[in-house]
Amino acid sequence: MLNLRSKFDKILGIVKLSLKNILNEDGNMPKRGKKPDFSDAEVIALSLLSECLMFDSENYLFTMLHNNYKSDFPNLIERSRYNRRRRNLSHLKEIVHQYLAQSLAEGEDTFIIDSMPIAICRFSRAKRARICSGDYLTAPSYGYCAAQDNTYFGYKLHGISTVKGVITSFDLSKAKAHDIEYLQDIRERYPGCLFLGDKAYLSEPLQLELFDDHKLVLKTPMRINQKNYRKQPAVFRRVRKRIETVFSQFCDQFQIQKNYAKTFQGFATRILAKITGFTLLQYLNKYELGNQLNHVKHALI
Repeated sequence: MLNLRSKFDKILGIVKLSLKNILNEDGNMPKRGKKPDFSDAEVIALSLLSECLMFDSENYLFTMLHNNYKSDFPNLIERSRYNRRRRNLSHLKEIVHQYLAQSLAEGEDTFIIDSMPIAICRFSRAKRARICSGDYLTAPSYGYCAAQDNTYFGYKLHGISTVKGVITSFDLSKAKAHDIEYLQDIRERYPGCLFLGDKAYLSEPLQLELFDDHKLVLKTPMRINQKNYRKQPAVFRRVRKRIETVFSQFCDQFQIQKNYAKTFQGFATRILAKITGFTLLQYLNKYELGNQLNHVKHALI
């Protein structure tokens, strides 16, 4: 049987270290009122633990905790309260991810940029789907995935990774948004770096603008019908596959394509937890377990 308490304590220590300048000695955000029995740090740690162990159902998680680990988690809160606090603490989880990513990517100056589709329902149900449709600005839309050659309804996950597979930045957009729009949003964070992208980022005016304004070099493969076509060096193509492998891990191991949320906030919270959990396992592999960085499947088993 899994020793969940020891794994939970390990993750809790990393969460407190990441948020040492924000949380008080009890692991809570400073605020008035009664101190919660289950601290803010514990809520974040439990959320990350469930993702690290690839539990895609909160119902299964809480049933297991109540049936097998009740003595290990005597102050465990009710599931709906946990879910509400988990959403409200998502900004702290983002800080945890930034701390972990910076620790793993220190000194890196070469990055890979790419996007992947996340459908929230089957295409045949898109017209009557009401999931995440409360606000037009965050509502899902139709989009086309060239890699899979299909149209889907949902969102697009944009990500930036190091050549070793550490996700340093990510965001969600409507499925219809062009990949270049995300690059416009984050270019000021990576001055003087080299970016490797696919043909979706091919834009000579943008490449010149990025270099002139931020000394950011964007390398993409050329289209065959372009003037003075040159095939991209094999080393670039090989390195760029790293982020595709990471996206595959998100889909296969972390079930990122499964959506149980009803609101966009809940959906975004789940995506953030999965990516932070993945980065946490990379952190454990590097600094505690001595495993290869991206062998995350058995890091906590």
